[in-house]
Order: sequence, then C-alpha cells, then structure tokens
Amino acid sequence: PRQVGRMMPKVLEFLGSGIVGSDYLDAIVDNAFELETLEALARALSSSGFMIQFSQLRESGSFAEEIASRLGQGSWKASNARINVCPFIPLTGYSWESYLSELGSSQRYNFQRRLKGLEKTGEFRLAEATAADCLGALDVLIELHHKRWGTRSELSEAFQNENITAFHREFVQVAADRGWLRLLSLWIADRPVAALYGLRYGGTFSFYQSGFDPEFAKKSVGLVMMGLAIKSAIEEGAAEYDFLHGDEEYKFHWTQKSKELRRVELFPPRARGFLYRHAISANRAARRLARRMLIRA
Repeated sequence: PRQVGRMMPKVLEFLGSGIVGSDYLDAIVDNAFELETLEALARALSSSGFMIQFSQLRESGSFAEEIASRLGQGSWKASNARINVCPFIPLTGYSWESYLSELGSSQRYNFQRRLKGLEKTGEFRLAEATAADCLGALDVLIELHHKRWGTRSELSEAFQNENITAFHREFVQVAADRGWLRLLSLWIADRPVAALYGLRYGGTFSFYQSGFDPEFAKKSVGLVMMGLAIKSAIEEGAAEYDFLHGDEEYKFHWTQKSKELRRVELFPPRARGFLYRHAISANRAARRLARRMLIRA
C-alpha cells in the first residue's frame, strides 16, 4: 500500500517481500510456458501503471530481470541495485574434518575448545525436531531468539509480531511433514541453551534464524550451535550451506564466499514514473541523513 509518510507510492512486489525475511524471490514458472508467461505478465504489468519493485533477487538469471527488460522496451525506466549479500559454504566433496581443516586456525581451535567444554558437562546433547514435536521446538527457538536480542541495543526483525509468529507455526509443520525442516537445539541437562532454525530444500541447507541463552554466552553456545548445524548439513549430503542475507561478521568466520542480492525497480512512463523516482530518491536520502545523525548522536 501507499506510504505517505515515507513518500512511497503504491508498489507491486513479490509475495514474501518485507520483514518476514525471504531471499531469492522470483516468479515460479513452468519451463514449458516460460516465454508465454513472460509476455503475458509483462503486458499485465505494463497496463497497471504502478511502480514495480522486485527485491531479494539472485545476482543473475532471474525471471524478474527478463520482465524488466521487456518493460524497458516500452519506455519504462529501471534501476538495478545491489542491496545485500548471502554468505554461503560450498560443501560438495567435503567431510566435516576436511571442512574444519580449511577454516582459520583460531576459528577451528575456538569451536573445538568450546564444544569439548560443553561435552565435559556430561549432560550436553543436540536435538533435532520431528514432525511430532516441531511446534514445541519452534517455541524454544523463539524464546531463545528473544532472549538473545533482548540483551542488545539493535532489534531483530524476526518473530516481531503475532502474525509473523503464526505464519511460522503453520509453516514449520508443513516443512516438517515434507522433510524440509531442520530445527536444531542444544541442551544442557533439561535446559535449552541454543537453537537454530533452518531448511533443507534440494541440495541446500539454509540457515534462517537462531537464538541462545545469554547466561551461556561465555560458553559460546551460539558458535557451537552453528558449527554443529554445518556438520549436520555435510553429513546428510547437502551441497551448500547458505547463511541467507546479511553480512554479519560471524558468518564470515565460517566462509569467505557470498552471493549478491539485488533489487530491480521499474517506473511507468511519463509524469507518474518521474514523480515516483524523485519521491523514492528523496525518501532514501532522508533516511541516510537520519542514520548519520543517529550515529553521531
């Protein structure tokens, strides 16, 4: 919908856009009908008159880029920008031991030392949720996620309202039933200390969210949780471990490779598109200025 305060016009975008945190958005099209679909969708969008915003696109080869090219032939204006990165680990051909051997020595030593420290408690275990207990495991993850972010000044976008939480409760059951869900948790005795919410789809293990108990931060339970999730992905034969969007430092302790995420914006011809472009430019300039002022303060 139109956002008057942010000078944003009504925008057409993909389902999954926004704060839920989806990556690699695109059209889902039967290969046999790709050309027909492209032409029909380009015609429909061209006649809509709305601004179009395709976000979280793969760095190349997206259907959305093909649509942008078609509309550009009809005097639409387009902007294409890099908006984020997705760090990832290629896993094909690796065992857990060979992967560890290629990590930096400090990261490898830190992980192994922290894992041994937890194992010495004698009551340490790793659990993976099943279809029967996935909702309870999700509740554990959400509680640990809120505990983690409750100790920090920045805010997490995950699980921030009841609608988003309800969506995940519905989705994890579907994902578990279909064999996609990878919801892992670390326990000391009967107490959960860290959890990780991931998905295995095709050859990729995707890391979505995590959480840990700040009381166990000195034991680096978040670090151990991530390492054991990567180990699990390797052992089940995944070809890739994808950290999804975000250039957080901890992700690059595990890999140096990343993919770009891009945004394509399309503006209709004539005055309407001109106004949209300038309104959005002004909005983004104001937000950059506000961020700089907050940093200085």
